[in-house]
Amino acid sequence: MCLALPARVEELLDAENAIVNLGGVRRNISLALVDAIAVGDYVIVHVGFALQKLDEEEAARTLALFAELGQAQGGAPEAGAQ
Repeated sequence: MCLALPARVEELLDAENAIVNLGGVRRNISLALVDAIAVGDYVIVHVGFALQKLDEEEAARTLALFAELGQAQGGAPEAGAQ
């Protein structure tokens, strides 16, 4: 199963790399597969690559859905839980 997550671009490092915020965690990702990304844009991220640009409204809906799913499953698993 694959999971791609919406993330907000916080910093452009160069033409092909950026720092994004994934739920409060800052990650370095590649922008090699997308064009015209700016700070503040949302992108769909999978295994360290931005796959596409996402509008802010759709990103908010998707993040809210993930939050609901996490709450429905009792929150994040404890460390060491399988």
